[in-house]
Parts: sequence; C-alpha cells; structure tokens
Amino acid sequence: MKKKRNSYKIDFVNFIVPVGFLAAWVLLPAILHTPEYLIPSLKKTGMGLVDFVFGTFRMSPYAGTFWKHSVASWHRVLAGFLIASFLGTVAGMLTGYFQMGRRLLDPFIHMIRMVPGIGWFPLAMVWFGVGNRTTVFLIALAAFFPVYVNTLRAVRDVPPMLLDVGRVMGAGKWQLFKMVILPLSLPGIFTGLRLGMGICWAYLVLGELTGVNEGLGAVMMDARMLGNVDMIIVCMIVIAVWGRIGDLLLLFLYRRVKKETDPYEGE
Repeated sequence: MKKKRNSYKIDFVNFIVPVGFLAAWVLLPAILHTPEYLIPSLKKTGMGLVDFVFGTFRMSPYAGTFWKHSVASWHRVLAGFLIASFLGTVAGMLTGYFQMGRRLLDPFIHMIRMVPGIGWFPLAMVWFGVGNRTTVFLIALAAFFPVYVNTLRAVRDVPPMLLDVGRVMGAGKWQLFKMVILPLSLPGIFTGLRLGMGICWAYLVLGELTGVNEGLGAVMMDARMLGNVDMIIVCMIVIAVWGRIGDLLLLFLYRRVKKETDPYEGE
C-alpha cells in the first residue's frame, strides 16, 4: 500500500517569490523615486484593500463594497465556466471517441478558436447589449476552447488496446466509457477545466468593461477613470486570490472524482 503524503504540510519555498516581490515593491519605488500615481506604495495599497473589504478608512467610493462586487463577478464567472465546461467536455468527448464527430466538428472549432476573444467583443455588444449576457458570452466562449482541446486530447490518448480488451470481455459502450475512457481521461479533462477557470477570470475583466455597474472589472474601469491606481491593483489582487481559490476547488473536485472512479486511488 502506498503511504499517504501529508497534504497539509507547509512548503516555505512557496513564500520566497511572494516575499521577494513585496520587498521589491517596497524598495524599488523608493530607490527610483517613482511617483505614487504610477506605482502606489505597498502601505497605501494594503490600506486600500482593507478599506475595500471592511470600509475602515473610507478612502474611496468603493469602501466596504468588496462582497457586492465579488458576488457579481463570481456569478458571471460561474455561469460562463459552467456553460464552457459542459459544452467543451461533451464536444471533446464526442470528437475524441467518434471519428465522424471529429471530422465534422474539429476543423470548424479550431477555425473559430483562431479568432481572439477581443474580436468577438463588438459582435457580442450588438447581439446582447451592455450587461451580464455579453460578459457571460465572452467568458464561456473563451473558456470553451481549452476545455474542448484538452478533453479531445485526453480521450484520444486512451490506449486503443485497453478499449479492445474491454470489448473482448463483453463491455458495452457505456461500460467502456465509465470503466476505461473516463478514468484515464480525467487528468486531461481537469487540466482543461483549470485552464478554462483561469481564462474565465481574464475575460471577466473584459466583459465587465462594457459598462456594468457591479463587478471587479467595473471597479477597475471606474478606478482608471478616477486615476485611482491603487484601487486597480487591489482589484488585481482580489481577482488573483479568487482565481486561485477557484483553481483549488477544481483540484479538490478532481481528487474526489478520481477517488470515485478509481477505488485504489489514495491507498
């Protein structure tokens, strides 16, 4: 039996780069005499973050509005991510498992993939106007492609010999999918989901720049108009933290699903 690793052990090496980055943030602007309207100080940014969450200092119009804007952004991210995950996984499995599906869909999908997300922005505005639907559309469209490509590759990488063995033993298509294809494809599928989650947060900012009233991207746009650079950085930090939390949740889900599909996993 394999010995379980202690997943709760703190790896202090992980803190070296963040601490070095914070030290550079403190030292370099002072050495180079960089004005605060270009690079706000770490202290001012930290106070802005605390004010954004708790409304302690009343430094800006955004004081104490952290949860309102975070919930609005999470709503859009989750909506786009779920749409992209469902469509990307289904399309990837169909094109990966069925040759006819691959011949029909794969070339067209890769052509659409070559159009940058920003290129869909004007068309999305025409179709959906200003608001949630444009943002969700852009998020779902951008996140669809990494989910699709990784799912397709994961299904295609399942050794044909294992499928042949399953058929010889009398397994039907559903049994082959459940017992062979799905367990072996999970790492690739979840890699695509993790990439998709990261892209969701990137395109959230693009979508929320269309003029919505709430959301972290909307705060960034307002802060830019007001010249509040520290608030822009605060929103970047919040997006980074929320994005990492989303990534960790996917990792947790992957381990749970892997354990269900592979009873020997983790023993």
